Amino acid sequence: MLGAGGVGLAAALTACSGYGQPAAEETTSAEPAPSSAPETASGSGSGDSAANALAKTGDIPEGGGKVFKAEKVVVTQPTAGEFKCFSSVCTHQGCDVDAVEGGTINCPCHGSKFSIADGSVTDGPAKKPLPEKTIKVDGESITLA
Repeated sequence: MLGAGGVGLAAALTACSGYGQPAAEETTSAEPAPSSAPETASGSGSGDSAANALAKTGDIPEGGGKVFKAEKVVVTQPTAGEFKCFSSVCTHQGCDVDAVEGGTINCPCHGSKFSIADGSVTDGPAKKPLPEKTIKVDGESITLA
C-alpha cells in the first residue's frame, strides 16, 4: 500500500517540478498561430508589415489589451494610440497570463496583476515586472520587432 502511495507522490512532485518553466508547445495549440510567424521578421522589406502583423491597432482596446498565446506576448493600449508589449509569462512562477481587465494584465495561477502601462506589479505575489518587448506600429499594423 505504501509503495503505491509513494508512486503517486513521485508523479505529483514530477508534475510540479516543471511548474516554473514555460510550457513548450502544449499551450500553442489552444489558439491558432497567425499566418506569418514573428520569426520571419528578417523579411521586413516594404509592404511586409501587414503580412507579418501580430494584430491591428483596432484589435487592442483602449485601456486594455490582448494576450497572444502562441507568441507569448501581451499587447496593451494604456492610452489612445499608445501601444505597449510585454512578455505574457508571469514573473512569479512562469504561468502564462490570460486576461487584461481593469487596467491590469492578470495571471490566473496565483493572482498576480501587472500594469498595462509599464508591466510593473500592481498586486503580488510576483515581485518583478513583466519584461517589455519591442513592437512596431505601422499604420494599423502591430508587429513584433
